[in-house]
Amino acid sequence: MVFVTIDNNYTIPLNNDDNKRMLSTERIKRYPLLMTEPTLITDAAPIEDMRARIVAAAAELIASGGRDAATTRAVATAAGVQAPTIYRLFGDKRGLLDAVTQHGMAAYIAKKSGREPNPDPVQELRDGWDMHVEFGLSNPGLFTIMASDPQPRPLTPSVAEGLDILRRRIKNVALAGRLRVSEARAVALLQSMCIGTVLTLLGQKEERRDLGLAEVAREAMIAAITSDEIMSTGPGPSVAATSLRASLDETSVLTDGEKHLLLELLDRIADSK
Repeated sequence: MVFVTIDNNYTIPLNNDDNKRMLSTERIKRYPLLMTEPTLITDAAPIEDMRARIVAAAAELIASGGRDAATTRAVATAAGVQAPTIYRLFGDKRGLLDAVTQHGMAAYIAKKSGREPNPDPVQELRDGWDMHVEFGLSNPGLFTIMASDPQPRPLTPSVAEGLDILRRRIKNVALAGRLRVSEARAVALLQSMCIGTVLTLLGQKEERRDLGLAEVAREAMIAAITSDEIMSTGPGPSVAATSLRASLDETSVLTDGEKHLLLELLDRIADSK
């Protein structure tokens, strides 16, 4: 599709006679002395530039004033575009917020992925927790958007990558024979406790914020899902089940159906009391 941009601020698709007539009228109204042809956008680059400008403007508004500050009108004004352009590029307000989340998480995930992991998988969980708490407290508007959406939506690529990093960390604990519960339960517990902790801290006045709460909650989570020692020979089958489940990718003797059944059984054993 070919788009037309007027004054670098008003973009319409040049795909039917009505739009062409509207373009002609707009040119006469806004440029009575400058009857030159408008700029034709025939590739994706200018559209991507405009999209990036809108996302950056929304991110800045959220950082300074929270989610409520990023109204469509305010974002359009800050980005130097018309409000309909936002709906055309992002679909709706939620689509724009998803794009802001992707933008804000990308650098954070790159930082997480690029750091040297701790050789102790349990300490690596602690380090990851601390990084996430720091991220949330440094980006309250963005974190609140990510954590408080009541309707589940498809994960943005950066959020999905961050979740994969967490799953790999939990799997490494299981492979070390130090995971007390199933990997799925460990991921869910860590997520819920970390998100709840950050939201609680954000709800406190900054000058009276109890930062020690994050450490107490972290250690409670660690105690609930891990052991300080390798437990593959310890009492009960739970740890053995988590270790075996984490190692299943290394075997090829099972059919897909057998592997699926065994995974389900091992999860049930791992989460049993």
